[in-house]
Amino acid sequence: MAPTHTHTHPKQVTLPAQPQGPRAGSQVERPAAGTNPPEALLRIPANKLPLLPAPAGPCPASRPCYVRVTQVGSWDLCHVGQRCLEPHLTGSPRASWGGSPLTHAQPSASSPRTWALRQAAPSSPCLSCRNKGGAEPFACQLQGGGSSLTTGQTLSKESLSHGLELSAPKKAKDAGLDYPEEALWTTQADGRVRLRMDPSCPQLPYTVHRMFYEALDKYGDLGALGFKRQDKWEHISYCQYYQIARRAAKGFLKLGLERAHSVAILGFNSPEWFFSAVGTVFAGGIVTGIYTTSSPEACQYIAHDCRANVIVVDTQKQLEKILKIWKNLPHLKAVVIYQEPPPKKMANVYTMEEFMELGQEVPEEVLDAIINAQQPNQCCVLVYTSGTTGNPKGVMLSQDNITWTARYGSQAGDIQPAEVQQEVVVSYLPLSHIAAQIYDLWTGIQWGAQVCFAESDALKGSLVNTLREVEPTSHMGVPRVWEKIMERIQEVAAQSGFIRRKVLLWAMSVTLEQNLSCPSSNLKPFTARLADYLVLAKVRQVLGFAKCQKNFYGAAPMTAETQRFFLGLNIRLYAGYGLSETTGPHFMSSPYNYRLYSSGKVVPGCRVKLVNEDAEGVGEICLWGRTIFMGYLNMEDKTCEAIDSEGWLHTGDTGRLDADGFLYITGRLKELIITAGGENIPPLPIEEAVKMELPIISNAMLIGDQRKFLSMLLTLKCTLDQDTSEPTDNLTEQAVEFCQRVGSRASTVSEIVGQRDEAVYQAIEEGIQRVNTNAVARPYHIQKWAILERDFSISGGELGPTMKLKRLTVLEKYKDIIDSFYQEQKK
Repeated sequence: MAPTHTHTHPKQVTLPAQPQGPRAGSQVERPAAGTNPPEALLRIPANKLPLLPAPAGPCPASRPCYVRVTQVGSWDLCHVGQRCLEPHLTGSPRASWGGSPLTHAQPSASSPRTWALRQAAPSSPCLSCRNKGGAEPFACQLQGGGSSLTTGQTLSKESLSHGLELSAPKKAKDAGLDYPEEALWTTQADGRVRLRMDPSCPQLPYTVHRMFYEALDKYGDLGALGFKRQDKWEHISYCQYYQIARRAAKGFLKLGLERAHSVAILGFNSPEWFFSAVGTVFAGGIVTGIYTTSSPEACQYIAHDCRANVIVVDTQKQLEKILKIWKNLPHLKAVVIYQEPPPKKMANVYTMEEFMELGQEVPEEVLDAIINAQQPNQCCVLVYTSGTTGNPKGVMLSQDNITWTARYGSQAGDIQPAEVQQEVVVSYLPLSHIAAQIYDLWTGIQWGAQVCFAESDALKGSLVNTLREVEPTSHMGVPRVWEKIMERIQEVAAQSGFIRRKVLLWAMSVTLEQNLSCPSSNLKPFTARLADYLVLAKVRQVLGFAKCQKNFYGAAPMTAETQRFFLGLNIRLYAGYGLSETTGPHFMSSPYNYRLYSSGKVVPGCRVKLVNEDAEGVGEICLWGRTIFMGYLNMEDKTCEAIDSEGWLHTGDTGRLDADGFLYITGRLKELIITAGGENIPPLPIEEAVKMELPIISNAMLIGDQRKFLSMLLTLKCTLDQDTSEPTDNLTEQAVEFCQRVGSRASTVSEIVGQRDEAVYQAIEEGIQRVNTNAVARPYHIQKWAILERDFSISGGELGPTMKLKRLTVLEKYKDIIDSFYQEQKK
């Protein structure tokens, strides 16, 4: 990547309007003498520029004064301090624009194709060189302006001009170093860390602003964000996105955002979430997402821990949570609400429109100075763990964590840059979780993807409608989302006519067999191609996956049943493995790196090792690389537990690596069951085996830590309430079908549990005995089990926001049932 340098402009100059110029790369026609230069100078192909002699003397600046040209609509922007150029231009002929003198900058050694055409202008301060002489920049205008999502008003050319007038971000003076004076971790929000540079992937560190700025050069006119207003899709470009983010940044500064303090965002995915996040980073703050399902107490813990100066909320419901706890938040200065107006006028509570207006009062130079002072090894994002084992921990992620992972983590998943194919994704998973944030927000900017926002009730049923309308090219879902899609297809199939159902089952059977026997072959037999053309392609189209080339999952384990089901639809589900502490993906699968049931291969430039391996090669997974977090905020003891002296992150997960480097997750060390007899038993494989054997089972949790034998809690597959997403009493079609197959007429959970349906209980017992038969030894046998009256849910406390099982909560909530297993044994 070509190094770039910047000169920060002292003030904006408004020039007379000019006719539209030729497109970039075309031959320049000189205007008549006496005319003024346009708002921004034109890009000229390198072979059209006259060569200048080598500089006559050293530049008085601490670094070269060349800046990259940035295209804005039909115009290109470039400017530089005249005093800085004078030593380079001694004896050089000067071109002119209609009589106005122009200068030409030499190409840099590392990027000989980078040229810029510049005008020598009157004297004014040159901030980059710290000289008193310099050139005033040209004011640049967005062609046609743009509309503000937050105000509903047209953004004036003046309000949009400065950000794109900003010259290319300066290269960090220490970008090529690995910060030897810094430690590998910190627990302070304003701390810095030494980056884990690896020779195999030596990308120089850079900031989020520079990533966005370079994206503007390539993707400025492309659609960046899609959103629905009054049942119509609207889009904004990357240029507009950048401008609104700058306005948000200035708004935060006006509200009193301090460096290394947070802006907490409590709302469903939306353009405003993105503007607030990017604006926070531009303003030198730290983005902190809070799950919309969080209680006021949970919001208070996070907002207090991260020292939130501003909290952004989407609805009155979320505002009420903050109003309840505001008195306990000493750092909180203001709240911004964007989807609904506040119920009444309140001090320090602003609508998004009012917030954006506040930003107009902050000079552009103030924001530029803050941006230019940022370093890649500083914190810019906080992701709070779901707190399944105590208070949430604030995972500090640096600018380099974000920019490096957005590039290389996504490349490992075969995400394409917009020059090749603009990726289209649907944003619906919680942005407070690292998986959605890195995939939707930061990777989108890196590669110029178009991100379309789902409705807030996406997980209650509207997601499929959005997928059909948007037709994404790549899609990510947590396992429970894919399971719900699977269950919906099974319900529709069960209600279909006999012939249609048999045809679907035939097509899926043929396709599954082909994908299992020849997973990497593109040469498919005639029957497989026929099945796909006649049946499966239509199913994918109904789901909204007609154009989807990559389907990802992560954040929790996925059952073998679900993976095989989608393989039968010709939909490969590509796994990624990582944690909040690895900025998301550290391992990735892709169309070129795929193995069923694996989590893929390590992202190039990252490392992995297994420690304390057993006879089967299973050990604790330890990770190293540019993805590794800075540390836990204000938690030195927890940070030292996670990161060893050599900088390796100990994940607490167990797994094995095959001969080709594919990773297979086997469980978590903390979840490892150690029986009273001293047997170490990972629960996940046994739980998965039960669910595979018994398709009526929704959740299975193995119990037995410090106990004489294993037992298990089971829940049954039931439908969800369309409005609340709460589990209902009604069984799914698949569960009803299971009951009918074993001789039961039950259609609800209460019928089975309340009446102890003999046929169903007997079928489950037989299934568990089959699992026991395949166990490696008798201590691995399940000896007792119980069916719970209600499926696990987020509201019930058994599942976290990403549908992870909260085992400690389950143990406490169902303590009486669990104790009864072992009390009977004592009698």
